[in-house]
Amino acid sequence: MSIIFTRAPLRISLGGGGTDLPSYSDRYEGFLIAGAIDKYVYLLIHTAFQRNYRMKYSELEVVDRPQDIKHPILRETICRHWEGEPLEVASLADVPAGTGLGSSGAYTVAVLKSLALGRHIATTPASLAEDAAHIEIDVLGEPVGKQDPYVAAHGGLCAYTFRRDGTVAVEPLALSRETLDKLRHNLLLFFTGSTRSASQLLTDQVRRTEADDEAMLQNLHRTKEIGLQSRELLERGDLAGFAELMDAHWHTKRERSPGMETERVDELYRLARMSGCLGAKLVGAGGGGFLLVYATNPADTRMAMARAGAPELEFDFEFGGCSGTEYQ
Repeated sequence: MSIIFTRAPLRISLGGGGTDLPSYSDRYEGFLIAGAIDKYVYLLIHTAFQRNYRMKYSELEVVDRPQDIKHPILRETICRHWEGEPLEVASLADVPAGTGLGSSGAYTVAVLKSLALGRHIATTPASLAEDAAHIEIDVLGEPVGKQDPYVAAHGGLCAYTFRRDGTVAVEPLALSRETLDKLRHNLLLFFTGSTRSASQLLTDQVRRTEADDEAMLQNLHRTKEIGLQSRELLERGDLAGFAELMDAHWHTKRERSPGMETERVDELYRLARMSGCLGAKLVGAGGGGFLLVYATNPADTRMAMARAGAPELEFDFEFGGCSGTEYQ
């Protein structure tokens, strides 16, 4: 092996997010719709002349054994999915971690894809997604769901059903060309200016779900219903109805756990609505990251967000999923 390059797309959740956590889906079946976007986590690995494992991310690690790697995802993926010589691994991403675009799941998928290419083992999107979810949820015990690795592995705009037996059904949304073009034109992403760890918010959700907290369960039931309705509206081409459900989704989500909203987020949400947005919501667990809006007058919304100091992340949808190439 010389050098392997992989990339895995980030994502925006369009409805039903949060019902993919096993604490809910294993009992009630989760459902959401999400779209992969053309912003990525990138990974380079090689073994040439390596005597140690060299891990380059926001820190630099040099260790003799994979068991000694501090980065939890790198440690567990390499220990379980690599049998060759010591590796050098370097990564970067188009956006910072902790912004709600699924970077952790995308990172895990990219690592697994790289290791499979290095071992000349075939993969499928489903196998990559399941192996990544196993690492994050079962091995590391993170309070996350399966959405992020599944979107990163498959790409596209899809509906995901998280069944009680742990399996996942992936169905591409049946969108007309006109609907897809309108989504590309009117859906905008703006950075709120803060990052956050989703762990605290999701841990609260898991704890209350497992304790049969009635308010939490009703909130998640309603969130799943919004996801199902959003799919129906998108496939019918009713984007005004979809945007209004985005708004309902955000109001439902902010009631789920303390810390979902901040003064900054509330202010940007207010400005977005005043500029003509039919719907807006934070992507990810909440508390910061990116605000997703459906704008009827994108130029007006861009101007309002720019004046408020919220930079736009321009994006398109991505339909290839995780990909990789080996260079000799």
